[in-house]
Amino acid sequence: MPKKKNNEQVPRDATAGLLKNTHILGAGEVVEQRITDTLEINFMPYAMSVIMSRAIPEIDGFKPSHRKILYTMYKMGLLTGPRSKSANIVGRTMQLNPHGDAAIYETMVRLSRGYEALLHPFVDSKGNFGKAYSRDMQWAAARYTEAKLDPICNELFSDIDKETVDFVDNYDNTMKEPALLPVTFPSVLVNANTGIAVGMASSICPFNLREVCETTTALIRDEEHNVADTLKAPDFIGGGQILYDRGAIEEIYRTGRGGIRVRGKYTYDKPNNCVDITQIPPTTTAEAIIDKVIEKVKSGAIKEISDIRDETDRNGLKITIDLKRGVDADKLMQRLFKMTTLEDTFSCNFNVLIGGNPQLLGVRELLLEWIAFRTECVRRRVYFNLRKAQDRLHLLKGLAKILLDIDKAIRIIRGTSEESEVVPNLMIGFMIDELQAEYVAEIRLRHLNREYILKRTEDIERLTKEIAEMEDILGSKTKVRKIIIDELETVVKKYSKPRVSGIIYAADAPEAEDLPAAPSYPVTLFFTREGYFKKITPQSLRMSGEQKLKEGDEILLTVESNNADELLFFTNMCQVYKSRVSDFGDSKASVLGDYAASELAMDPGETAIYMVALTKYTGYMLFFFENGKAAKVDMASYETKTNRKKLIKAYSDKSTLAAVKYIPEDCELLVTSSAGRLLLLNTGAISPKTTKDTAGVAVMTLRKGHRVIGVREYREGEFQKPYRYRTKNLPSAGTTLAAEDAGEQLTMQNE
Repeated sequence: MPKKKNNEQVPRDATAGLLKNTHILGAGEVVEQRITDTLEINFMPYAMSVIMSRAIPEIDGFKPSHRKILYTMYKMGLLTGPRSKSANIVGRTMQLNPHGDAAIYETMVRLSRGYEALLHPFVDSKGNFGKAYSRDMQWAAARYTEAKLDPICNELFSDIDKETVDFVDNYDNTMKEPALLPVTFPSVLVNANTGIAVGMASSICPFNLREVCETTTALIRDEEHNVADTLKAPDFIGGGQILYDRGAIEEIYRTGRGGIRVRGKYTYDKPNNCVDITQIPPTTTAEAIIDKVIEKVKSGAIKEISDIRDETDRNGLKITIDLKRGVDADKLMQRLFKMTTLEDTFSCNFNVLIGGNPQLLGVRELLLEWIAFRTECVRRRVYFNLRKAQDRLHLLKGLAKILLDIDKAIRIIRGTSEESEVVPNLMIGFMIDELQAEYVAEIRLRHLNREYILKRTEDIERLTKEIAEMEDILGSKTKVRKIIIDELETVVKKYSKPRVSGIIYAADAPEAEDLPAAPSYPVTLFFTREGYFKKITPQSLRMSGEQKLKEGDEILLTVESNNADELLFFTNMCQVYKSRVSDFGDSKASVLGDYAASELAMDPGETAIYMVALTKYTGYMLFFFENGKAAKVDMASYETKTNRKKLIKAYSDKSTLAAVKYIPEDCELLVTSSAGRLLLLNTGAISPKTTKDTAGVAVMTLRKGHRVIGVREYREGEFQKPYRYRTKNLPSAGTTLAAEDAGEQLTMQNE
């Protein structure tokens, strides 16, 4: 019998058998559970649900929420019919997507023509749907707006009723919905698509429809086709100008990751002495740009502007900047490109669900997957039509036999006493099967004449020919590919548009030397282990107290520098981001500072791990790896003639990085291994390389299971016998700490 807390017996209700005056068993108890079990039982199913069913697009270019809305509108007849109230569409969509009306409507807004987020919108909207380029222009409520499917959706639902794709149950098993849409063009690359899942994200930039279709056609004909030859660069709905870097573009096309630099477009209105900005990068908004310009003007970083205002109207985006007398508009805009989000990076991360598995694909691989998907759709459509034609031909052949003696068929039917015997008697009388006999028996009396039967049987020859052609298609990969190419060419003729985003080549872009010099004054730079950056003037530093840091963070570097110096931020993804000290505002000790990864628009998951401030590209970068190797790279390798913001392959990824250090000239460094061995090394013994991602040379030999854990500058006099730790030849195993040096506490950290 159950017990109370005081261990007394608890009485039972004799009739109901229920406990009286008791608590729910287990309620309030603290149960110990291994964190790995919690992750596996509770967290992993949630993470997989977000990845598979919400955030990551599939090969047709849609997330489940997009697909459910569009399919609902298709079933509502909104592909050809009049517009319907958005509230009605949202309500009907909840039969497939039970995540709430607000989320459904927001998704539909992004798909709409009025919102201007897609190059080829799928929803033809009427009413206020807001604007993607504005933070404050919000869309009207669903009861005020109307929508229908855009004509391009004909390409999404083409032959969807011919078993071209699989259908699955909705969330409560009361309806069927398509698992994918049988799109006739690679919509996955035509319209932008971003999503953040658990542990991964997807960010696919849009491309011009004509270029995508032409590239797909070229790949169908030749899988070795160079994608960059026909797919020039992304094409954003907001326009802007893409700073074309062939190497960066090809890297994105190859790996599916990277950044595209996009800057706004402006015109100079000479009579009114103002600049009109009409196109901005897709990663920002008009309000964010205006706020940043105002901030720079108030801080004194920009003094050439007298006023800035948002003049966006029904004609589109327009930001007007009034200039002071005598200001060179082009030079000012070059500064604004560097100091505001008027020039920004669109980070690409081509994560797509392929067969239910998230995969990071390059453009070629993504298009090849789409070709395979579309090939299957075409084959399934042809097979569906083939079965229908074969069934029809089978019935017509039975009808043709009746043509030989219509009177006999009438006599059989009239002479049969029971209705159930009509079909068997026809089968016996004309030697046809049950399906054919059933078809003949259902013919109306008025159609039992020679003319009607002849018209029907004329289709036998046509169907026979069509069946032979369809069987030929199913047996020929070439013919299936020809069908796909023809469909792509049709899509281009119907829906292609000229490029919206312009392309600026490196030779046409202004060089950094053309930009006005930044104000020169001394500053102290602070860089923390978590990637935070502060720039503090000497006056502010003297008046400040303790540096404010994020909990658990610590200052990694403190550098005396100048506001006009350049900055290099090395990241955990083997990349380096270039900036200027002047690009960051003056800070104080009482604030956390700027998070470098956000300020420099680094890739998802990327953080800064080391900072270098320099006036000229002299000296060396030293990279020490856990495997005992060290790479010495000449700083001139990081200097570029054009104003590039990011360099890939900044250091080798062959082994885990143990330490990184900038040295103006050769010096002595102390290297420590996990085995407790020390090696006093003069960097002059390492030959410098011009290749940034060189794997380096071995400097320290390590026993199995051990690694390099730290590198720092040697402090003169800290060892009584420093020659014990030096070596004539590299690599060396190093030496354990001598007893006479053990009193000196060594902190093996990167300086």
